[in-house]
Amino acid sequence: MQKAAASVYSLEGQKQTKNLTDYYLGNAHIIREAVTKLGYDCVGGDNSPYIWVYTGKDSWESFDLLLKKAGVVTTPGSGFGSCGEGHIRFSAFNKRENVTLAMERIREILT
Repeated sequence: MQKAAASVYSLEGQKQTKNLTDYYLGNAHIIREAVTKLGYDCVGGDNSPYIWVYTGKDSWESFDLLLKKAGVVTTPGSGFGSCGEGHIRFSAFNKRENVTLAMERIREILT
């Protein structure tokens, strides 16, 4: 474990870590841009791989709509407590092509 942890601080480890975080933050940018264009307010995704989207609806209702109509899995905000109600959370942890496809599917059902 100590050797694995130490490798992250090597030049190569730092380069690999930056490449990986840049990749997922790029996915987050795609998600933020897509939901913003659809007229939704969102937070996150700048320094974290999670994007919180305010839907103004029951978070489970929003979750069900995206799952059933677009085949996209999000997380209902109410799962994080009462302050999460009215939100859904997107994760940027996926392949770029999957993120792009998910945003296209969402756009199709919401426009």
